[in-house]
Amino acid sequence: MAEHHSGPVETGAPMDYSEHEKTYNFFLNATKYGTLFCVALLIAMAAGFFTTMGFFSALIVFILVNVAGYFVLR
Repeated sequence: MAEHHSGPVETGAPMDYSEHEKTYNFFLNATKYGTLFCVALLIAMAAGFFTTMGFFSALIVFILVNVAGYFVLR
């Protein structure tokens, strides 16, 4: 059975909101730039495998898309 407590709800340590905000901002940036990396990789793979560009041209496309995406997302 569930116990019914009549005490205060907050029984733990006080929250460190600045640390929460830093962690949340890190998560947002990791998600944003991780998505950029995956999209750039897919574009470069499509350019390398389905065209006559080859590996090194696809690598250049990958780097250029990452750099352009970095400046767009900043």
